[in-house]
Amino acid sequence: MTLEATTPGANYGSTASGSSFYAAMRILPRDQREAMFQIYSFCRQVDDIADSDGPREQRLAALQEWRNDIDALYQGHPPPRLKDYVASVKTFGLKREDFLAIVDGMEMDVPQDIRAPDMATLDLYCDRVASAVGRLSVRVFGIPEEDGILLAHHLGRALQLTNILRDIDEDAGLGRLYLPREALLHAGITSNDPNRVIAERALPKVCLPLAQRAKSHFEKSDEIMNRNKRRAVRAPRIMSKYYHSILDLLIARGFTAPREPVRVSKITRILILLRYAFI
Repeated sequence: MTLEATTPGANYGSTASGSSFYAAMRILPRDQREAMFQIYSFCRQVDDIADSDGPREQRLAALQEWRNDIDALYQGHPPPRLKDYVASVKTFGLKREDFLAIVDGMEMDVPQDIRAPDMATLDLYCDRVASAVGRLSVRVFGIPEEDGILLAHHLGRALQLTNILRDIDEDAGLGRLYLPREALLHAGITSNDPNRVIAERALPKVCLPLAQRAKSHFEKSDEIMNRNKRRAVRAPRIMSKYYHSILDLLIARGFTAPREPVRVSKITRILILLRYAFI
């Protein structure tokens, strides 16, 4: 499950404070909360590298340094920036491969900007930048292994697809287009130029099926959370309800240009917290 989304790309935001992520995580016990903010910090730092305007070679090198540091952490020689992670890795059984998957996902934006990936590539991207975060998170939340992996799969994809649909115009400004190639071609859109695509009248034919795919993932994640202890799924439930609200607003607004930004109202955010946080 991706963390707070306020910037393009994998969308980890400029600050945790005031975000849906912060609201969801602050209800956790201290050790869980600290582990989640470590995961958040890691995602933020590698995301900042991928989204920076520095030379691509330098960004690739910086991401490789993070891979080396993750390896060192799991070999028992944590670098200074990961020393605080040792206890969380041990306490919650966080997996090296999930941290590395996140780096791999960020790197997908670096050699060249993503433009109209095929559906398989888009799904891999969602798995790396969102579901891998979920696989780390569900271990912290204490959700049983099998259901935790399933929840990470479905909720991660639901959140990231919602991000993609919400940030179409912002991503185009960075030269990126995450809408799948097959859906574009099915709608009669042959260009992969982001600015041309977002102006197409047929764009809703691309976005609405993707929104339905996100809704399906939300529904499957709800099924998983409903059969687990309510306290264990409080935080992912809050994230799910918040992002599902964003998706509903996007569908109600439509995807024809010009597209006004959508925002979940303060009262809706408060109601979500009141309903799911205090269990």
